[in-house]
Amino acid sequence: QVQLVESGGGLVQAGGSLRLSCAASGSVFSIDAMGWYRQAPGKQRELVAVTTRGGRSRYADSVKGRFIISRDNAKNTVTLRMNSLKPEDTAVYYCSGAGRGHDYWGQGTQVTVSS
Repeated sequence: QVQLVESGGGLVQAGGSLRLSCAASGSVFSIDAMGWYRQAPGKQRELVAVTTRGGRSRYADSVKGRFIISRDNAKNTVTLRMNSLKPEDTAVYYCSGAGRGHDYWGQGTQVTVSS
């Protein structure tokens, strides 16, 4: 089993920045990909950014050039730095981990961007 604990998030004005962090514990050796998804009210959960243990990263088109994902394999953490935030970035952000056929999720953290 893997536990994911998120921190960060909150309320910010449009154009501002926030940082989300996620720490993994438990059977962390089984995790390859770690990343972030988000779910806005009335919408499906969508990929924001994901990175593999080897350092390959992928971003949603809507956040490319604004968000940066980074990972510390030694500390089992993944961080999402969000810049130039827009009201449409408002959502609950979930940390995710995947590996060996299993998917793990954090409890979610709210990000609200005011216009």
